Amino acid sequence: MSDERPIAFEQRDGVAILRIDRPDRLNSLSRSTLLEFGRLGKRVLGDPSVRAVVVTATGERAFCAGADLKERKGMSENDVRAQLGLYRSELGWLDTAPFPVVAAINGVALGGGLELALLCDMRVAASHVKLGLPEVSIGIIPGAGGTQRLPRIVGEARAKELILMGTRLTAAEAHAIGLVNRVTPEGTNVLDDTLEWIAPLASGAPIAQRAALHAIDASFDVSLPHGLELERSFYDECLRSTDRVEALNAFAEKRKPRFTGK
Repeated sequence: MSDERPIAFEQRDGVAILRIDRPDRLNSLSRSTLLEFGRLGKRVLGDPSVRAVVVTATGERAFCAGADLKERKGMSENDVRAQLGLYRSELGWLDTAPFPVVAAINGVALGGGLELALLCDMRVAASHVKLGLPEVSIGIIPGAGGTQRLPRIVGEARAKELILMGTRLTAAEAHAIGLVNRVTPEGTNVLDDTLEWIAPLASGAPIAQRAALHAIDASFDVSLPHGLELERSFYDECLRSTDRVEALNAFAEKRKPRFTGK
């Protein structure tokens, strides 16, 4: 682990894996970690071979414990404000990427750590993890999107309960309310399980996936009639693609389609 390179990067079969590598700091989000997320974001967004991204961390103890409190202790109020700006500028690409982004939650995800997972399209959790937004209990509120994204995922009433009470959920409890999509079976590595689970994404049709993501995301900002029009527009993009023709040909020939993103 090095604060000069706090995130390990690798690619496997079209999946870019970003692994926070600060286990001695509970994989917390230091300034250097946030900046490295931004740098790697530019890299993967510019790589047409990337079909999906998985965000995870080193070890089994922590996915991310939120802000690096050792670093935060020496910050002024304006320093903290600037740090909050980095959450948006350096992590925002996870929320808007044109391909699926999945969190493989290997350990506790608290505060900014859970907010990092909420930026992702889907979440897979190891069976032993705990998740929560405890900020109100220490006199602040979630500052990296938690008050906005959590209600969109679990509903307003449940989000208010979790945030106001600082509730910590088990993986099973989080799965029951839709906060995580899948719980990895005990004894199975969460990253390996996640990669196996998302294999259909990595080999899927990129244009269709991008269109589906854009259409779903747009539904939160527009009326239903407007959203339906946007859906039709995104559908038309798929209709014009060679991937759609390839899918039809593959079905007729009883083989697996080979999507190229064209």
